[in-house]
Amino acid sequence: MDQKVMDCFTHPVKCKLLLELHTAEKATAKQLAEIYNDIPQATLYRYLKRMTNDGILKVVEENQVRGTIEKTYAVAIKLDISGEELTGPNAGDAYIQMFTQYVFSFIKRFQEYYKNPDIDIQKDQSGFSLAPIYATEEELALAIEEYAKIIQPLYKNRPKSDRKLRNVGLIISPPENHNK
Repeated sequence: MDQKVMDCFTHPVKCKLLLELHTAEKATAKQLAEIYNDIPQATLYRYLKRMTNDGILKVVEENQVRGTIEKTYAVAIKLDISGEELTGPNAGDAYIQMFTQYVFSFIKRFQEYYKNPDIDIQKDQSGFSLAPIYATEEELALAIEEYAKIIQPLYKNRPKSDRKLRNVGLIISPPENHNK
């Protein structure tokens, strides 16, 4: 994945803009400014221009509005990827893109959550953790199988008044000594 794209995911303002445009499919600077009123207008326009120049965004419409040109922006890069692309000479690029998309969806959820004025992290049981482990391939496969057994029954749950939709993710990093 291009370094400029990776920089967008790690930069808070660029990430907000990219996430919103990915979700909305297209938006004007004015629409983005209404959604993210915490971003100064000059900063918003500067990042939209930079991201467009970097090929991350594209202008899909231009309309004359009171003596100025209003641009409508959309994401110019492919953020969605299929499992079929995980083989062959570009498998590494496809893999990092797929992982980025996965993390991207969690970032979006957390961004929406933190804006809630009634946020209660403990009550909502939101959180994340990292557990460094040493495991053989067989031990890891067994742990993943057990995890699936625990989560599988919850997939069958249907919405009810006392159930809240949550996303549970499991991230297993590549081994640190993957060449050995």
